[in-house]
Amino acid sequence: MLVGYARVSTQDQTLDLQIDALKNFGCEKFFTDVASGAKSDRPGLEEALGYVREGDALVVWRLDRLGRSLQHLIEVINGLESRGVGFRSLQESIDTTTSGGRLVFHIFGALAEFEREIIRERVTAGLAAARARGRKGGRPRAMSGAQVTMARAMLNDSKVSVKNVCATFKVSKATLYRYLSSNHDVR
Repeated sequence: MLVGYARVSTQDQTLDLQIDALKNFGCEKFFTDVASGAKSDRPGLEEALGYVREGDALVVWRLDRLGRSLQHLIEVINGLESRGVGFRSLQESIDTTTSGGRLVFHIFGALAEFEREIIRERVTAGLAAARARGRKGGRPRAMSGAQVTMARAMLNDSKVSVKNVCATFKVSKATLYRYLSSNHDVR
């Protein structure tokens, strides 16, 4: 069975073009969403994915109607493939029920993996360059070693409250106690 899925981004847009194309292709059942492609909450897509069975094919008008990103698209189609469900995109002429269609889709997957690896390499190189310039990543320290030492000294005075110490250093009680209980003032 051919199962159609159509999506538009806003209420102002109409599903007519997509539904007509899916009907002309031979889809018997339709699922739709009116939601931005970036949103992960698409009940129509979830229903369609739950409805299709082994031997069926999920059909979309264009690839961008299905996936939020290339990675999401690959995940969805790999999930379909693992269940014995085919996928077809009318505008791109992709049909994963054929060997040529699977080849095209595997090339997409390889390109997505390549892109992820390049991003990972760039991030690693950027962090290494920052470390070489003496910069450390992560959240800045809330209190310096000298401030921890001053806070301890202030708390030794019975006239100074924990609340006053927290206000002085602009930290919460939890942060103050965390710094006091660890060895942060050694630096």
